[in-house]
Amino acid sequence: MDLYSRIQEAVKTIRQYAPVKPQVAIILGTGLGALVKDIKAARKIPYEKIPHFPLSTVETHAGQLIIGKLMGKNVVAMQGRFHRYEGYDFKQITFPVRVMRALGAETLFVFSACGGINRHFYPGDLALLHDHINLMGETPLVGPNDDRLGPRFPDLYQAYDEKLQALALAVARDQKIPLPRAVYAALTGPNLETVAEYRFLQIIGADCVGMSTVPEVIAARHAGLRVLGIAVVTDRCVPDQVGPANIQEIIRAAMAAEPKLTRLVKEILHRL
Repeated sequence: MDLYSRIQEAVKTIRQYAPVKPQVAIILGTGLGALVKDIKAARKIPYEKIPHFPLSTVETHAGQLIIGKLMGKNVVAMQGRFHRYEGYDFKQITFPVRVMRALGAETLFVFSACGGINRHFYPGDLALLHDHINLMGETPLVGPNDDRLGPRFPDLYQAYDEKLQALALAVARDQKIPLPRAVYAALTGPNLETVAEYRFLQIIGADCVGMSTVPEVIAARHAGLRVLGIAVVTDRCVPDQVGPANIQEIIRAAMAAEPKLTRLVKEILHRL
């Protein structure tokens, strides 16, 4: 079965649970799953119930698709995403993005935790993604292209939609939430980076680093979705200031920032 057919089979199953056409797709990252509590009339579909969906193996990722209303908008949200370090290939990682697009979504909100390379970034800060650097060694578009899913050579100029960025900045100003713009560097993981690697990332222009986001954004742009990306800084990765990392502290930092991110996202959705 080709990718297009697998997508259609997943869509058919999801519509049996919730025959709603979502306007906005949302991907929630590490420690950022509580936003789904605010989704009204929510239908929760475990990933294992959806044909061809991978299964999340990360502790903080619940592994279910949520469909309902948030701030008056029909949304479909992934409570838990997939990573290359779990053993999935890039087509598996981005399969849910394809499915959410096929369900009808036109906009993708993608959230993630990240390490702050920019020396002005501290744990708990939010950063508005305006560009990225793909250091994962591949993209989800390698292989034969299916024109039903997108063009052979998609342009990633303004991969992160400028109008959505402007809206997010306006909301952040009104809510007095600092929201600096950032370039996100994606590496495979699961190991965190060496000090020399942080220094390299700083030199090439990265403000933050993580293990996700970029594959989903590439697939989303290939499919024609507008993208808004916001990252939560969970630890400082400034080369001359970095110390030993504690994964539990990183998760706690992401969860502590969640109320602020939720408030911001809800108002962005309201004004969208």
